[in-house]
Amino acid sequence: MNASTPLRIAVAGASGRMGRMLIEAIAQSPDCQLAGALDIASSPSIGSDASAFTGHNSGVLITSDLAQGLKNAQVLIDFTRPEGSMAHLAVCRQMGVQMVIGTTGFSEMQKAEIQAASQDIAIVMAPNMSVGVNVTLKLLEMAAKALSSGYDIEIIEAHHKHKVDAPSGTALKMGEVIAQAQGRKLQDCAVYERYGHTGERVASSIGFSTIRGGDIVGDHTVMFATEGERIEITHKSSSRSTYAQGSLRAVRFLAGKKHGLFDMFDVLGLEAIRALA
Repeated sequence: MNASTPLRIAVAGASGRMGRMLIEAIAQSPDCQLAGALDIASSPSIGSDASAFTGHNSGVLITSDLAQGLKNAQVLIDFTRPEGSMAHLAVCRQMGVQMVIGTTGFSEMQKAEIQAASQDIAIVMAPNMSVGVNVTLKLLEMAAKALSSGYDIEIIEAHHKHKVDAPSGTALKMGEVIAQAQGRKLQDCAVYERYGHTGERVASSIGFSTIRGGDIVGDHTVMFATEGERIEITHKSSSRSTYAQGSLRAVRFLAGKKHGLFDMFDVLGLEAIRALA
């Protein structure tokens, strides 16, 4: 990618809430250009201008034809669903189009496929593209190391009523960061459900609580509780625009990269902080 020319970006799920937020962010960024817009074949927006909802036309029509929608793009930003993202991944890999993946809910097998594809194309994959969330993850890593014994850890997340996966990808990432910082694997200590006579809390567990309702964009709180005190680290999103801006930072990070799988810690330079810790 040449820094003197706009980065040519395609958007998946172009007629959805996040897709439209991304299209607006691209239009407002002088170094970015909308180059493609994808949606499912049943979408009523197929064939319409991707920016029509803003009152200005971009000249880019929404299509369900992946090859057509990606032919002019350098990067695809994808916040859809796992099955859609995997279909997009296959075509991007074939066409040499990079990806920024914000989709959550992937299976371990699907994650392995993404890892394999990163041998041929450069990919940024993160359950949350918000800069603030990723700084929060770094704070959680630091807290988890300092509070590695004697503290019970609970993760509470809240999202809008339309979200289809639980716990959220961000909540799971928080759990993974905490477990890794304490030398554990989340799969060995996570507790996702509590009902009935559960017995006393297992000291080494990481608990998850999920709330779904209304139009909550995304709230996450991690509680470190012990006798006599409680530490809470919270991030609250009031707009999806933070995800859009973080996604564009990820696109810029990919400039010049041929292949590899990266996350937002790489994009924001937080890996360097980790290395020095």
